[in-house]
Amino acid sequence: MKVLNNENGFVKFIFIMLVLASLVYAGLKFGMPYYRYSAFKSDAKELARISIGDTEKTRAQIFERAQELELPLEENDIKVTKTVRGVRVQASWPETVDLLGLYQKKFNFAVDEEE
Repeated sequence: MKVLNNENGFVKFIFIMLVLASLVYAGLKFGMPYYRYSAFKSDAKELARISIGDTEKTRAQIFERAQELELPLEENDIKVTKTVRGVRVQASWPETVDLLGLYQKKFNFAVDEEE
């Protein structure tokens, strides 16, 4: 193998692979909270649309979905209210991303959907 014979080429290859692996790791760590937010927002909008008017049942369904997505929400953090147009769902939560204990970034997510 030519790569192993050329020490500079091998070191460069290992360095590039480490950089790419670091980028993938950081992308996954930062991307997952946004994915969970987007999925929760979409599900909250759908559940608000199909709710019959029972706000407690809708809140329980939304909380169940939040648990499936492993969101740091309590059932009291989700507000479901009837409005003139339909049902309004509100929820907010902070989420902290930790990169190997070296860097922490706090994100604040909020959902406010009315259907």
